[in-house]
Amino acid sequence: MLFASYEFIFFLICVFLIYYILPKKWQWIFLLIASYVFYFIANPLYLIFITTTSFTIYFAACRIEKLRVAFKEKGFPEGIDKEEKKALKAKEKALEKKWMLGALLLNIGILAVLKYTNFVISNINGVALLAGSEFSIERLNIILPMGISFYTFQAVSYLIDIYHGKYDAQKSFPRFALFVSFFPQLVQGPISRYSDLARSLYEPHSFDYKTFSFGIQRIMWGFFKKLVVADRILVAVNAIIKNPDTYDGVFVFFGMLFYALELYADFTGGIDITIGIAQALGITVAENFERPFFSKNIKEYWKRWHITMGTWFTDYIFYPLSVSKFMRNLNKFARKHFGDYVGKRLPVYFSSFVVWLTTGIWHGASWNFIVWGLGNYLVIMVSEELSPLYDAFHRKFNVKDTKGFKLFQVVRTVLIMSCLRMFDCYRDVPLTFKMFGTMFTRFRLSALNAEMFSGLGLKSTDYVILILATVCLIMVSLKQRSGSVREKILGFNIFGRYLVWFGLFLIIILFGAYGIGYDESQFIYNQF
Repeated sequence: MLFASYEFIFFLICVFLIYYILPKKWQWIFLLIASYVFYFIANPLYLIFITTTSFTIYFAACRIEKLRVAFKEKGFPEGIDKEEKKALKAKEKALEKKWMLGALLLNIGILAVLKYTNFVISNINGVALLAGSEFSIERLNIILPMGISFYTFQAVSYLIDIYHGKYDAQKSFPRFALFVSFFPQLVQGPISRYSDLARSLYEPHSFDYKTFSFGIQRIMWGFFKKLVVADRILVAVNAIIKNPDTYDGVFVFFGMLFYALELYADFTGGIDITIGIAQALGITVAENFERPFFSKNIKEYWKRWHITMGTWFTDYIFYPLSVSKFMRNLNKFARKHFGDYVGKRLPVYFSSFVVWLTTGIWHGASWNFIVWGLGNYLVIMVSEELSPLYDAFHRKFNVKDTKGFKLFQVVRTVLIMSCLRMFDCYRDVPLTFKMFGTMFTRFRLSALNAEMFSGLGLKSTDYVILILATVCLIMVSLKQRSGSVREKILGFNIFGRYLVWFGLFLIIILFGAYGIGYDESQFIYNQF
């Protein structure tokens, strides 16, 4: 059931009506049922995987807490010294760790097998071919459950937090199953933390007109991004990337910018719909974007794009790895053989490398995504090392706070990220580099003519709509810097509010990209 479908709209209306009609004590139970119905409609087999993740993580968390409580209640035997107490505590903690690692290995293993088996098979076959062997392994027909990366990471973060004693384990399995399966998040996140989502997810909610209307408004804004912008420009993006022999040079440049706009509108539009649905139900879901294309560098960009994913990798991979025993030993070795500066920086380099390698692999089972992740790592690390040079430049020329330089930084970030995102588009790494090269070797402005642009599958009216819609996106983002746009519109008189929201509704209905020439499409991040 796609978000951008009549079936989902009908499903959503039913959820809203039943949710607020039911007695409040049954609301969270109804949400669990609705979430499992949503997942069942997508594919009944998906339920096996999400239920397995929910149960194994729930059971391991409860077991860890039971061990911890039993140890505290039992206390230490009389007459033992400090070292013996330390040994007993370490033994109990090791048992907790076994339960945590067992559940993590099982669930990360399920994700890895489903998502990466065919990638491994393809690479084995490729190596065999290069070696001149006829050895070949058949690719497997494996289903990839919708949103498995998102709900697995969400459940894993819960278990790790329980192991570290950040909060008590959820005693009710149905409640925990709702945390894992809450249906708006299943398509593309965000990756919520239990401590942030649980309270508003389980507590009863009375109908509140302002909260509900704000949620519906956010949903409409998401559909505007998805249907008016993303699905419309998708036609041109596909025409460019699927015909590299025809569209090279200057069209590659436009293609990467078109894709940047498509991805932004698609992903943020989906998140707007997710957050809007949750808000209409009285539930608070974490924000996932903060005007990323206004960032001044790539590091800042990744603090404002897919925020919950970035913080997940930081909290559960970067920090644990950077303070691990292995990293401490590596630090000592590097300081001894290469000096204090390298010894100090090496843990950051190595931990960041692992994070970006994992980020690339998480995004997709292909070398394109691995190179994309390492490309981000390279840009960020080089930028960090050149920071003394940047500081010297700014001390001499004093342009850091000028509007012109800030605009240059924003444009630079957009262009660098658009170049890196080319790995999302073309079928393999060599072709991506080849098409990137044509922007410099075959960049001919004379190729930009009406015939070539019409060949991308869009009419002149489509381009006009895209330009106006993009300007609208930029204006709204600029307005958001000084506070909620919805709160500002609430300050209008009733006629002004009606004009804005009914006008947005009409724009979606009249200019949404559906009908002949357009296919109903799933959100891009659903594949992850």
